[in-house]
Amino acid sequence: MSLVEDLQWRYATKKMNGQAVAQEKIDYIVEAARLAPTSSGLHPFRIIEISNPELKAKIQPVAYNQSQIVDASHLLVFAAYDEYTKERVDAVFAQQEVERGLPAGFANDYKNMLWGSFEKQSKDQHFQHAARQAYIGFGLAIAAAAELHIDATPMEGFVNDEVDALLGLDKLGLKSVTILALGYRDVENDWLVNMKKVRIPKEDFVINLS
Repeated sequence: MSLVEDLQWRYATKKMNGQAVAQEKIDYIVEAARLAPTSSGLHPFRIIEISNPELKAKIQPVAYNQSQIVDASHLLVFAAYDEYTKERVDAVFAQQEVERGLPAGFANDYKNMLWGSFEKQSKDQHFQHAARQAYIGFGLAIAAAAELHIDATPMEGFVNDEVDALLGLDKLGLKSVTILALGYRDVENDWLVNMKKVRIPKEDFVINLS
């Protein structure tokens, strides 16, 4: 199938059947997110992978008791930097220089310009920027899941601060952005499973200025 056909197949699954997804398939989805492009290659987000039933059960009450939280095989919590620091920016460019065989300091002019911009911004501006980068990876994870015919439910319906506390994200300098529940649809009990996919018509979606 083509990617477009796979995306036609997928939908935001409302009820999952509890069946486990093979770890190699989870790894593939996570790798798609890891390979996502990000602004200046900063990659300012991490994925917290959760399959432990007890931890999922603790998350459910602060995710408005949505059943997908506990019925999913895995939860992927996308968490962004709470702020950019000079140390974080320096580390990214140092890794790029080493892995690309470039001399130390090769990117200093660009790096210093970038940090000069971040330095003038607030922590919230930093987080909002990092969160937008996380969504790029999030989108690719959804596409990768569709390619494998793994059901995926994008979820913003949770209390971020509570999830952050449960996962100890503050100690990692991270804040949760969104959750992707991965598993298999419960065909008998999901009210949305046979509903037509509805999107804005292409002629209204695309504004062609050619």
